[in-house]
Amino acid sequence: MLLSDWLPAAMAAGGYLLGSIPFGVVVAKYLGGVDPRTAGSRNIGFTNVLRVAGTTAGLLTLAGDAGKGWLVGWIASQSLDQEAWVLLVALSPIVGHVYSVFLGFRGGKGVATALGAVTGVDLAIGGVMLLVWIVTAAVWRYSSGAALAAFAALPLCAVLLERSGMFGVFSLVVATMIALRHKDNILRLWQGIEPKIGR
Repeated sequence: MLLSDWLPAAMAAGGYLLGSIPFGVVVAKYLGGVDPRTAGSRNIGFTNVLRVAGTTAGLLTLAGDAGKGWLVGWIASQSLDQEAWVLLVALSPIVGHVYSVFLGFRGGKGVATALGAVTGVDLAIGGVMLLVWIVTAAVWRYSSGAALAAFAALPLCAVLLERSGMFGVFSLVVATMIALRHKDNILRLWQGIEPKIGR
């Protein structure tokens, strides 16, 4: 392997390890709160941490999860010339969050980390996704529904903003990952029993 190939490979490995850090668990334990894996939906992400450990823990979890995705995506976009490598490295923290090496290859649903990673690579598309999430969450008050809407918008944005075919594939992979992680939420939304934000 050439030296030029080692850098992105090392960045992807580092991105996976950074993505694997379960900020929801770390923050909740540091603040003396409930381990999110044992309460509520048992998810380690923002919504459940907010529900079981409080506002401060929830916001710190959101910042940590989104921040690790953004940092890896931004560094990749600034450091690598080949788009394929940039997108692969940007994908690594999402995979790390969903399949954390520190949690026995289990993890969260990847929403904040994926949104951060996309924003780090493409600020405009990340901004549109965030706006979709905020508006959807404000109107219907379903965190899962807002996440699904935001990531459904990702491939659409890639087309409308005329991004490359490679970015289109990346957007489909990320959107599919998020949808699969929300399969139980989709069922509860369909049945009308999904908890709303604040409940």
